[in-house]
Amino acid sequence: MATETRVFLEVRRQLQSALLILGEWKEAGLLVDISITPSSLQMKTPEGCTEIRLPAEVRLVPSSCRGLQYVAGDGLHFRLQAQAAFSTKLVSMFTQSLQAQDVCTFYCQSCGEVVIRDRKLIRVLPLPSENWGALVGEWCCHPDPFANKPLHPQENDCFIGDSFFLVNLTSDLWQSRPELAPVKMHCLSPENHFKLNPKANTKVICKRCKVMLGETMSSETTKFYMTEIMIQSSERNFPIIPRSQFVQSIIAQCLVELSSARSTFRFSIQGHDGKAYILFGD
Repeated sequence: MATETRVFLEVRRQLQSALLILGEWKEAGLLVDISITPSSLQMKTPEGCTEIRLPAEVRLVPSSCRGLQYVAGDGLHFRLQAQAAFSTKLVSMFTQSLQAQDVCTFYCQSCGEVVIRDRKLIRVLPLPSENWGALVGEWCCHPDPFANKPLHPQENDCFIGDSFFLVNLTSDLWQSRPELAPVKMHCLSPENHFKLNPKANTKVICKRCKVMLGETMSSETTKFYMTEIMIQSSERNFPIIPRSQFVQSIIAQCLVELSSARSTFRFSIQGHDGKAYILFGD
């Protein structure tokens, strides 16, 4: 019987690349002949041969194997080109519901108060994931070209994050401006998209129902939470949806999209006070 080893394969569909890790063998000095085909992995030792078949949707390009590296305590690391043709493609409902060139109105979902009226969106773009900076090393062979360059929307832009919308309010005069309440300074990770001035960081409060809608990120940029804001075409009326139903649908969709982009995940749902209400992962 062939010696067992741990095998880990992470496929990044959009980058068309794969990371293959072969765990360390228990027997020191064991000779192993490793063969990679488009659909399988073979490991031959004096004791026998082990073949691992890949999922039908995944195809590797053996000739593209590069970056061979041994990591103590982990094993052999390979990088290859890969193709992953899944039967269904997940499309963000937030990107799908917002289309460029649309004239939209932003509402407070809790009470229907108009927050931004008749905003024409020229560009509707998704933001990279929160920890995108950790992957820059795989994209570039030179120093990080994105360092110290925050991703702020320009006029008539709407950037869509994992759980928020970013809009530029430079030239927008709100007819019913939400209230601004100061908040305490807090520390941010270096992976965040913004460099915040804590003294200027304020909550955005609905003027009618006093619900927290988001926060100002700079003098020009405002972040609106997806669970608090509803964006509709100005030609349509405000839809009345029960609050609990709306929040549940938004959170469920966010979790589906986040989990589909990760091989493993652990999510925590927290309140504004930082208290965790639920933690789950895979």
